[in-house]
Amino acid sequence: MSETTQSIRPLPQFISAGEALTDLIRVGADQWLSKTGGSTWNVARAAASLGVCSAFAGAISQDWFGDELYAASLAADLDLRFLQRAARSPLLAVVYETTPPQYNFIGDNSADLAFDPGALPAGWQQAASWVHFGGISLTRAPLAGRLIELAEDLHSRGVNISYDPNFRNVMDQRYDPVLKKMAQLADVIKVSDEDLAGLFRTGDTEAALATLRGFNPNATVLLTLGSQGAAIHAGDQYWQVAPPPITVVDTVGAGDAGIAGLIFSLIQEAAATTTATSSSQPPAPDWLQHLRFSVACGSAACLNAGAKPPQLAQVRTLLEKS
Repeated sequence: MSETTQSIRPLPQFISAGEALTDLIRVGADQWLSKTGGSTWNVARAAASLGVCSAFAGAISQDWFGDELYAASLAADLDLRFLQRAARSPLLAVVYETTPPQYNFIGDNSADLAFDPGALPAGWQQAASWVHFGGISLTRAPLAGRLIELAEDLHSRGVNISYDPNFRNVMDQRYDPVLKKMAQLADVIKVSDEDLAGLFRTGDTEAALATLRGFNPNATVLLTLGSQGAAIHAGDQYWQVAPPPITVVDTVGAGDAGIAGLIFSLIQEAAATTTATSSSQPPAPDWLQHLRFSVACGSAACLNAGAKPPQLAQVRTLLEKS
């Protein structure tokens, strides 16, 4: 969709709020490669690629780095009314080691911190089915406080919330209250086994998962397990799905694609249920089918280098193989 038609498009069903940034990746002794990124931004792109009306709600700089993020957001068909520009420095993630990835974030008083939820389009909360939170945005004051307040408001309105902490080394014990608060507000929580180890500072990931679920027993947890696929915990029920056979090119963005796929599948199911029945009590979600779709989305993201959003045709092909 062109910039000129953005203002007349319907308000999005899915919004991902948080950080968009630039990854500076060390590729040689004196060489660096820049890539657009940010976990919450990647989730918005993945959802849009699957076909749901989506937006990234956040602020980016007005320099070259911000221009690249803006252009990539336009190319992804995100609703640009939710993307704010600020005359501040860019947020950078310096990846000084790639195996395993080692990060250092640079962004004192950077553009992401200027995000103003009050400047979003009027009535967007009524149009939204799901709003996603997570990433390092929830570690960065004053942005984190604004996002938590936004999540609390949406929760009070009955809007569905998904949350992916996406552990990074800045999430030490100071992050513990944020983790608990966001888990309590979320309808779906996505974590990996590595996230659990880092967030709870333990090698006992089963105990960490039990603690996380204890924060909000009503939340559904999507647990990603790398090459073993993923699992869903919903109440006292549990499902696990192995990934389809693929040749992995790059796992960057797989987790973001997985949560985007889960939310897309839930939105599709809700739309089909609304069309098929007028009952005020919708049936329970088909979590196994949602999990299969989520795993296929994460697998599709591994077929290309970089955080390239999965295409719906790719996902359907992988579903046929699983």
